[in-house]
Amino acid sequence: MTDLTEMKAAARKAAFARRKEAHSETRSALGVAHLIGELTQHKGKAIAGYMPIRTEINPLPAMAALAAWSTIGVPYIEGEGQPLKFAKWRPDSKLVDGPFGAQVPAQLEFFEPEVVVVPLVAFDRKGGRLGYGGGFYDRTLEGLRAKRPTLAIGYAYAAQEAQGLPLEPTDQPLDMIITDEGVIRF
Repeated sequence: MTDLTEMKAAARKAAFARRKEAHSETRSALGVAHLIGELTQHKGKAIAGYMPIRTEINPLPAMAALAAWSTIGVPYIEGEGQPLKFAKWRPDSKLVDGPFGAQVPAQLEFFEPEVVVVPLVAFDRKGGRLGYGGGFYDRTLEGLRAKRPTLAIGYAYAAQEAQGLPLEPTDQPLDMIITDEGVIRF
């Protein structure tokens, strides 16, 4: 195990504890208001959100609000070491259990988003993000950004902010963070 691997594991453990403590319906609702405010500026663009797991802040109300104007999708994991695909999602989509505990639409229709709402474990004020460690979003954002500009919006509780995240050159930066306390732009 490398020093960086150990540092990331320790940072994740601390961030999971902060996220669990911050997790509440009230804070999530505050985050949704900020997320809707930002996403409405991208009406008509293809937007990827996510199906929240464990104590992740919930983007579903914002995704449902934008579904009238935009193609909305959720991540689909094909396999380890591969980028994510995004399956079209609607508020009334029939869902089934997918890999890693997140639900996915029963009928998979894939698309490429222009805006990606990214779940995370920790973030910093420089656009750094610490995820779960699989590299899925880093590979995905790198591939999407190689084709065209792709906006990456981190979505988290403000309590998930950290100083000095152990990042690698392959970690894709976020363009902004939206939290229950507001929007942080870089």
